Amino acid sequence: MALWNTILKTSLGERLVYRGDFALGTLMRFLPIITQIFLWYAVFDAIGAAEGDNPTEIGGFRFRDMVAYYLLTMIARAFSSMPGLASGIARQIREGEIKRYLIQPIDLIGFLLLTRVAHKLAYYAIAIGPFALVFFLCRNYFVDGWPPLPVFIAFCGSLVMGFLIGFFLEATIGMIGFWFLEVTSLLFVLMLFSFFLSGHMFPLTLLPDGVEAVVNFLPFKYLAFFPAAVFLGKIPEQDLPMELAIEAAWLTFFIVACRIAYVRGLKRYSGFGG
Repeated sequence: MALWNTILKTSLGERLVYRGDFALGTLMRFLPIITQIFLWYAVFDAIGAAEGDNPTEIGGFRFRDMVAYYLLTMIARAFSSMPGLASGIARQIREGEIKRYLIQPIDLIGFLLLTRVAHKLAYYAIAIGPFALVFFLCRNYFVDGWPPLPVFIAFCGSLVMGFLIGFFLEATIGMIGFWFLEVTSLLFVLMLFSFFLSGHMFPLTLLPDGVEAVVNFLPFKYLAFFPAAVFLGKIPEQDLPMELAIEAAWLTFFIVACRIAYVRGLKRYSGFGG
């Protein structure tokens, strides 16, 4: 624990020193939502004109819900996104840097997890201001206000597990570098699926029923759609325990898969030179 605490504090200090751009970067990240607002306003307006009245819902979402949904998915993706993690692991394997984790008393997966935790802590410590500003300006889109306390706790739990699923999913992909020296193509395909199937582009309830049933079985929805849907009350409260249990099961699966891939990968790894 002392070792892990030292790694976490060191990583946090490094990021707070050189990542002063977090605040500006966070504010700029919300700019594409303006386009989404205009797009969905046009969609709702067109359907309303065709039907002679404004539609109450599309896929279970009203217009204001849709805007709030995109704002919430920005928070969820900020938790679950792990840029450069898989490619970084594969590069360390390919270039032999992974040897240092074999001769020093530091676990590779634990070390990378702590650096990502430090990254998120530093990010939100600085970016909380822009987040608060944007949500304050868009407060009228959250017509139902804050969810009940149990739902809010479930929302926070889904964010934490989404972060861990995102980490161990990408780390598992990175471990494939023990067998294939280049994982860029595989990572591109994964990111493509993740972008569409996580709900980052649109709510998953807009999918056809048969496709939605398949997508709901996959883990990607926990990276963006599920936390936002929980906050907005789109998941019935009686279903929350089961949904969180399924998310925890996916998390356990990826933790085990990552560890197995790492252990088996080390058995076939060969390091030469200094």
